[in-house]
Amino acid sequence: MARLGNHSNRSRQLTGLVFFLFFLISLLTNIMGPLIPEIIRDFRLTLAAAGFLPFAFFLSYGLVSIPSGMIVERSSPKRVVLWALVLMLAGALTFPAIPRYSTALGSFFLIGVGAAALQVVINPLLRVAGGEEHYAFNSALAQFIFGAGSFLGPLVYSYLVLHVGQPGQSPWMGALAAITPRNLPWVSIYWVFTLAVAIVLAVAATARIPRIDPTEKERVGSWESHLALVRMPVVWLYFTSIFLYVGLEQGLSNWMSQFLLTYHRFDPQTTGARAVSWFWGSMTLGCLVGMLLLKLLDSRRVLIGAALGAILTFTAAIAGPAGTAVIAFPVMGAFLSVMWPVIFSLGLNSLSHSHGVFAGILCSAIVGGAILPMLVGQAGDLFGLRAALLLLYVSMGWILSVGFWAKPLINNATVGS
Repeated sequence: MARLGNHSNRSRQLTGLVFFLFFLISLLTNIMGPLIPEIIRDFRLTLAAAGFLPFAFFLSYGLVSIPSGMIVERSSPKRVVLWALVLMLAGALTFPAIPRYSTALGSFFLIGVGAAALQVVINPLLRVAGGEEHYAFNSALAQFIFGAGSFLGPLVYSYLVLHVGQPGQSPWMGALAAITPRNLPWVSIYWVFTLAVAIVLAVAATARIPRIDPTEKERVGSWESHLALVRMPVVWLYFTSIFLYVGLEQGLSNWMSQFLLTYHRFDPQTTGARAVSWFWGSMTLGCLVGMLLLKLLDSRRVLIGAALGAILTFTAAIAGPAGTAVIAFPVMGAFLSVMWPVIFSLGLNSLSHSHGVFAGILCSAIVGGAILPMLVGQAGDLFGLRAALLLLYVSMGWILSVGFWAKPLINNATVGS
């Protein structure tokens, strides 16, 4: 197995770089929700056209996840990291340089390809950089950092749109205003993203990134091994579960601000952005509660409880008054927080072999984040956004069912078990 040697400082520096990559991916991935109302208004889009923006981003996960894993196993992880960051930089730079709907689609796709490739490499890289003995702690910390990026992104956006171009601003805000269209202040956040990606790219280019000897759970395998697994019904059941979960997560985060604007006239630059921010914030905090519950209860019971809580809270969000909606949408994040890890672990624990191949297939199911938000947008033009969001009940109902039909070979360890 590849080691970093005895240079602990070098190991800590690489671990810090990996943590920042988690933060960067989250920041760029989950900013679309606050931006969608602005994009619809300024580019005069239908809901269906706006729905193609998350489609362009998350389509890349279905296309890139498995091939990227194969490339990492056969090539240099550093090369994958650098090329992924170059693609993200190109995407982050293209949109603010030419702020149009057409370039937004291309920009989001490039950022998505880079993010998908990075996600494949940074988890095993974190194991190597931080050491296997610290991997469980570092993985939990990485997920917390990922959540922090999702939480902070909408707040940064809100700050920028309210302050760029205003009198008495700082020199750096003045420089940002000079390269941002006066009538599109929200575009400024992509200049910030461009700078952040460029800095990380420069750091990664000079960093010593070792080769990775993947564990069995990290090994992606050949196309033949993937074809063998996709013939198994249980693989399709869990693929569908991850597909619908990510569609639910992105459907909520991408459309809640537009819903609050359409039906309750909440300002997307302030209240809408805070709602999306706290959706991700409550998801991060919910992970801590979920970790405790999974030490006390069978994971299937936790999943059933989370799905029922999500259904009730979602109903309050779309059917309740303004004051209820603006609270219920963010609270949804707490119920969603345990769904991904529970479904993923139930899936892997349902097979006695080929865990790395199965994990790659499940990661490609992230493409659900492309399909469901797009369907919500298309249905929204026909029936209204409130009616269109009812599609998300399909996801929640399916996830609820997983708690009843899942039959893992190994159950999660609980206190006293």
